[in-house]
Amino acid sequence: MVARNRRYEVNCSILFTELSLLERPAAAREAGFDAVEFWWPFPVAVPSDADVDAFVGAVRDAGVHLAGLNFFAGDMPAGDRGLVSWPARSQEFRDNIDVTVGIGEQLGCRAFNALYGNRVDDAPQEEQDALAVENLALAGRAASRIGGTVLVEPVSGAPRYPLRTATDAIGVIDRVAQETGATNLGLLCDLYHLAVNGDDLDRAIETYGRRVAHVQIADAPGRNEPGTGELDLHRYLDQLAAAGYDGWVGLEYKPSGASADSFSWLHRSAA
Repeated sequence: MVARNRRYEVNCSILFTELSLLERPAAAREAGFDAVEFWWPFPVAVPSDADVDAFVGAVRDAGVHLAGLNFFAGDMPAGDRGLVSWPARSQEFRDNIDVTVGIGEQLGCRAFNALYGNRVDDAPQEEQDALAVENLALAGRAASRIGGTVLVEPVSGAPRYPLRTATDAIGVIDRVAQETGATNLGLLCDLYHLAVNGDDLDRAIETYGRRVAHVQIADAPGRNEPGTGELDLHRYLDQLAAAGYDGWVGLEYKPSGASADSFSWLHRSAA
């Protein structure tokens, strides 16, 4: 079984991809995990009721908690990284808000990741940023109805994505609070993305640790399981815990082999 000294959970949009999406929650449970998270699990912003019911049923039947869920972010394999600041697709994001929060309400999920979106050529950056404030406030108000938090995440590997450091994301969170009064936004601290973007992880955790609302990990370079790269992930997690973070730690890495064989580092760390 998986070590329980930390609350680790599996991102089933990057792990267990050798299985169909609806089979993955049960596979995570079989591997010893109590919770999972997903990027948006449908190809469209507003899926059919039947598709939503099938997803909810798969998570429930597996007996795992849904710890995190992304809002619809566009075509991720094609390079999209969210619709929050994208004027041409803003309505899709708004249409998706109630669907996402509704799934969260059914499954007890209270953490919703709103990817900011890439810079586009047909709108000034100032317009994109103002739109993002409006959309994040809308998402925040919807999530607040169920006691939820909207997550803002720095991302790597997307040259036109403007939020690269913890300071970038906190700046957006603070602007939303100041301009709209929505205060249920928090930092998604993905240690892999921050490290790859050159952020100082020790300084980021020291400065913003108390504002972290969710944590994800992968080693760097490579984005594989801990122990395959150079990051001292256990030390950073200890620092986050010392700063007061006691939530889930999402495993958002690409397994170097079969997903079920990529958790041996957990057993070694427990020992």
